[in-house]
Amino acid sequence: MKRNRWLIALSAMGLHLCIGSVYAWSVLTKPIMESMGFTLKETTWTFSLAILFLGLSAGFLGSFVQKIGPRKSGLLSMTCFVTAMFGTAAALYAHSLPMLYAFYGVIGGIGLGTGYITPVSTLVKWFPENRGFATGLAIMGFGFASLIAGPAMQLLVQHFGLVANFIILGCVYMVIMTASSLYLASPAAGDVPAKAEKEGTVEYADAQPQFTVRQAMKTWQFYAIWWLFFTNITCGIALLSVASPMAQDVVGMSPLAAASMVGLIGLMNGAGRIAWATVSDYLGRSATYVFFFLIEILAFWQLARVTSAFSFQVLVLLIISCYGGGFSCMPAYLSDLFGTKYLSAIHGRILTAWGAAGVAGPLVLSLIKENTNSYAVTLYFFVGAFVAALALMIFLKYRTRRGIARVAEARG
Repeated sequence: MKRNRWLIALSAMGLHLCIGSVYAWSVLTKPIMESMGFTLKETTWTFSLAILFLGLSAGFLGSFVQKIGPRKSGLLSMTCFVTAMFGTAAALYAHSLPMLYAFYGVIGGIGLGTGYITPVSTLVKWFPENRGFATGLAIMGFGFASLIAGPAMQLLVQHFGLVANFIILGCVYMVIMTASSLYLASPAAGDVPAKAEKEGTVEYADAQPQFTVRQAMKTWQFYAIWWLFFTNITCGIALLSVASPMAQDVVGMSPLAAASMVGLIGLMNGAGRIAWATVSDYLGRSATYVFFFLIEILAFWQLARVTSAFSFQVLVLLIISCYGGGFSCMPAYLSDLFGTKYLSAIHGRILTAWGAAGVAGPLVLSLIKENTNSYAVTLYFFVGAFVAALALMIFLKYRTRRGIARVAEARG
């Protein structure tokens, strides 16, 4: 069956809109604590586990996902994620914290990891002329998901209860993810318009050879990119974890105003993914990351000194746009450097940085905040981290043309 690449893009977004609901977990935190008697730490650890296993499963199952293809890997993601929804309902019914960790944290995290990398690498092949835009389309769904899932969860819990919320969501996700997965496929000969194939370019012409995972992991560029990705996520996810209480403590915003800002964060997270990814098609991926780090250095520096609620929100939203953009530009950047043939597996290895950052970000922030009783010290720490990241990014940009070419000649 001949497939339409725009419907492929819609299917990719369908998968990400479902699994991206993990970002709405905070909506359920308080209801779970009140109903189950769990502490805040016990409840939020569920989210940390899900992000950790997202990174681990993407890293260790990337080659497997590449092998079985987008349709089967999408169905695998659906099976794990839907099982997690139903299992979470059972865990809450039984008031069992270990079951909650096992289903939502571990099984759900595996569903997140396999579902995240599946459509991204597929879309890059369908849109060779606009790789950034293509990956931005898919990953935008992940960022926007909380805008839909958050209010939906709130209404479902209010009218039907916690257990029914997960059962209903599980049924909805099963339908959407199954339909999306069944339409996903890699392009066959003639599927991509000839004009698109002709216009398709990479930032570094020397990177045309198709690197395997093992070959990519022998390059220093791979580890430099891993660290840059880890830095961007660590600082961004730390800010996400305290955006509401920080707004109330630092600039005196009301709880309602802070909650509204969190909604805007979800919007900017999604919008930043498609906007920055599209920009990267014109500026180049490495130049876009240089802009990310410059913006974040200035924004975090000013955030540590800000006293106005309006300025606070502008700075936070600017940082979050770069945070989201870092996700959407990464697959296209990797395809520029290492090719598209083994992109799922290579992208999966890089995503282990997400799993590590999901634990490191909130942990670093809480440790510094508890010992200094100040958000400002944490923000200055992040400024230092981004200064180091910017220096590494500039070095990477300068050296990559020759470095990848030499590795390509010597690989094998």
